[in-house]
Amino acid sequence: MTFNSWEFLIFYPIVLLLWFVLPKPFKMPMLLAASYLFYMFYQPTLIVLILTTTVISWLASKFIEKSESVAKRRLALALTLVVCLGVLFFYKYFDFLLGSIAGIVELCGGEPSIVALNLILPVGISFYTFQTLSYVIDVYRGNIKTEPNFFYYALFVSFFPQLVAGPIERPDNLLPQLKAEPKWNKDNFIRGSKYLLLGFFKKICVADYLAQYVNSVYNSPDEASGLGVVIATILFAFQIYCDFSGYTDIATGCARIMGIRLMKNFDHPYSATTITEFWSRWHISLSSWFRDYLYIPLGGNRCKKARHLFNLFIVFLVSGLWHGAAWTFVLWGALHAVYRIVSELTLKPRRRLLDKIGVSESSFGVRTVRRIITFLLVLFAWLFFRANSVSDAFLLLAKLFSGSYSVSATLDTMHLSISSILIAVLSLAILFILDRALVYDETEEDASSIMIKNSSFVYLAWCILFIWLLLLSRDMISSFIYFQF
Repeated sequence: MTFNSWEFLIFYPIVLLLWFVLPKPFKMPMLLAASYLFYMFYQPTLIVLILTTTVISWLASKFIEKSESVAKRRLALALTLVVCLGVLFFYKYFDFLLGSIAGIVELCGGEPSIVALNLILPVGISFYTFQTLSYVIDVYRGNIKTEPNFFYYALFVSFFPQLVAGPIERPDNLLPQLKAEPKWNKDNFIRGSKYLLLGFFKKICVADYLAQYVNSVYNSPDEASGLGVVIATILFAFQIYCDFSGYTDIATGCARIMGIRLMKNFDHPYSATTITEFWSRWHISLSSWFRDYLYIPLGGNRCKKARHLFNLFIVFLVSGLWHGAAWTFVLWGALHAVYRIVSELTLKPRRRLLDKIGVSESSFGVRTVRRIITFLLVLFAWLFFRANSVSDAFLLLAKLFSGSYSVSATLDTMHLSISSILIAVLSLAILFILDRALVYDETEEDASSIMIKNSSFVYLAWCILFIWLLLLSRDMISSFIYFQF
């Protein structure tokens, strides 16, 4: 069941109604059952995996909290990491490992006899695995107490709005809200509905619309032109942002109406002035997870410079692998690691240069140049992220530097007309306005400005409803990109 499906149109109102009308003892069991039902719409048999991960992590946390032996606590934590990450590795990376070994054997002149298992990737496994691990590690560190009720913990792991594509919630934020008595709140309904509408607009009117033009280049790299690669990569930057942040907005909206606030996962990442700032604005729940559970334990920046740079490289490499079992994602992560390392190594010289010419780092000109450079670096890395294979990535890269830049030929190859370009530009312009408006709407404002914004969202709702129905009637429902991670 995807958010942009008929089933969800029926599922969510029913769950919402039951959440508020059922007596308190029945609310949690209902929501837990609904969350498992939501997941089973994707892959019914693989519900066993999330149940196994949930049970093991909960039992391990109970043992860790009760045990007075440091060695036993460490052993329990290690076993939990091995089991949970082992399940993730097996389903997500085992075929990738076999394929890589086969490729090496073939490259060395041998004949690979390894047969891939063609395993089905469980939807959301990377997200709920990291969520369970953060819980066990926090218990081990003494940051939180274990949840005595297994079913509340199971609901924390499987809460349906953020189950399959995040945000990756922390127990100290989500668990207390799930246990609190829900109360209908008009403000939550209004703000939650706005998040829902914005999320659907991002997904349906922007991401799905741009996807067709991105695919025309990336799925046919042999026919791509240099200009086509440039246009498709720029469009993909907005496609993946709208697809992923759109999911987050819908999840946030669903939870907000229920009186539950999920953590912020995006904060206008393309306005970042550095790669470091970009990662503090993009997929914040994952970035902060790697910071707290990998980067800092490795030593962070509280070590020698060489070790610090090594830590950065490892974190971004693992981040690339987290996104997918393919060398394209590894290269994408490695590129961002190089960006960060170069930034660290050139930080002092760049500051001395600015001081020498008498320009402030916070000046409008410097920030604008840095914003442009950061966006271009992110764009370049997206090429590897979107490419279907490493060979495709380097073919597209070659086209970028030596391909044709004929405007008419490129537009014809990408099936881009004047009207489609205008629609894309208009959609992105509306997105910019609405995305900003929703952020500002979280602050206190006068009645007139609120009325204007509420009216704009009413019109937006009708537009989305019409487009959504049109897409559904043509069987054009598409899954969210991050479902594959």
